[in-house]
Amino acid sequence: MSTENPAGYELDPAIATRLKLNDAGLIPVVTQAAGTGEVLMMAWMDVHALAYTLATRRGTYYSRSRKEYWIKGLTSGNVQEVTGVALDCDGDTVLLTVNQTGGACHTGARTCFDNDVLL
Repeated sequence: MSTENPAGYELDPAIATRLKLNDAGLIPVVTQAAGTGEVLMMAWMDVHALAYTLATRRGTYYSRSRKEYWIKGLTSGNVQEVTGVALDCDGDTVLLTVNQTGGACHTGARTCFDNDVLL
């Protein structure tokens, strides 16, 4: 467990008002590799995780299953250096662009989309 606390970070109100969070107070995040555009993963953020990501440039998410913040690479070493953050046109999805070190998937795979290709 980290002593770092994303919950202590506040999102700029000008950004917060543009977000369309779900009923759980979360927004989906698509994370892609800088340079190649390869989609690495999809996860969730709350306003504190987004504020922490913007402030530190470290991919930070909210784990719905563990009900805690997940700073990518804190325990695995597979860090995400955030190079870009964008909102979609509706304000209901975030796009992160990152320099990924190691696997992006919690299983250790390069992406979360490597193992179950349907077409």
